[in-house]
Amino acid sequence: MRQFVKYISKSVGVVFVAFYVVVMVVPSLSEKAYAATPEEALIGYWVTPENDGVFKIEHCGKALCGNLVGLRYDGHDVPHGYDGRSECNIRMLTDFRRVSEKSNHLTGHVLDPDSGHVYSAQLWSPSPGVLKLRGYVGIPIFGETHTWTRYKGAPIGRECKMP
Repeated sequence: MRQFVKYISKSVGVVFVAFYVVVMVVPSLSEKAYAATPEEALIGYWVTPENDGVFKIEHCGKALCGNLVGLRYDGHDVPHGYDGRSECNIRMLTDFRRVSEKSNHLTGHVLDPDSGHVYSAQLWSPSPGVLKLRGYVGIPIFGETHTWTRYKGAPIGRECKMP
């Protein structure tokens, strides 16, 4: 019986240590690996939901901005916006700053290259490899949210053509 009690107490100790590691240590490691700030979680290359555009989001002074660096199109002519200029490397996301120190949402503006209209927008990353972009008029309730994912494709050519 003593052997059994020793075995049980030893097993309970091992289970407790394993439980502690899973519950306390692993989540804190994954949070640190994810990103130290909401801005850092958004830096990088992102592909749109339709897989027809890739954006590069980076620091622009004290804010974040994003350029359209990859497009899916046929032929050799890069698509052009409403003003006749190439959409290759056009800055479409501008002046994204955190709403507050405790928030993971950034607010800024998004350009519609087909019309030239600039809309208010929010950016945030609810989980690693996922970006949410909500463009709206006036207040966020009057908008639409798109989910982008990290771009992991082949390098994009000089003319912004996606492989």
